[in-house]
Amino acid sequence: MSEIFQHRIKVLFQHCDPAGIVFYPRYFEMVNQTVEEWHDSGLHHSFSKMHMESGHGVPTVSIGAEFTAPSKMGDVLTWSLSVLRLGRTSAHLSIKARCGDQLRMTATPVLVYVHMASGRPVPWPEDIRSRMSSYLNDGAQLPD
Repeated sequence: MSEIFQHRIKVLFQHCDPAGIVFYPRYFEMVNQTVEEWHDSGLHHSFSKMHMESGHGVPTVSIGAEFTAPSKMGDVLTWSLSVLRLGRTSAHLSIKARCGDQLRMTATPVLVYVHMASGRPVPWPEDIRSRMSSYLNDGAQLPD
C-alpha cells in the first residue's frame, strides 16, 4: 500500500476574491505549498536547502487542474498528494483538495529535478527517489 501525504490549509482572506470564494490562481499557490510541505515533511528533504544550498530545484513543467466546487473563506482544505509516475528526472503528481468529504480541486503537476546553474534535468538523488517511490499510487516508474 502506498503512502499519501496530507496536510491542511485554512482558506484565508488573502486567498479569496470579493465574493469570498477562492480565486482560482490561489489554488496553484496552495498546490505549490503542498509540494513544499511534502518535500520538507514527507520526504525529509528541505525544499529551501535544495534550492538555496545544493544548487538544485524542482520546477513545475506542466500542470493540469480541475475545479469541482468552490471553497470559501474559513474552509479548511485537506490536501493529499501521491505520485502517479516516477521517472529518472521527473515526478508526475496527483494533488487533491477536499473540504470534509467534498472534492474541491484536483491538480496534476509534473516536476523535474534540475541543476539550477545549467537549467538541465539531472537524475533524482537515490535517497530522495527512494522516499518518493513510497508515494507511488500505481507502482509506475518511467525511464525518462
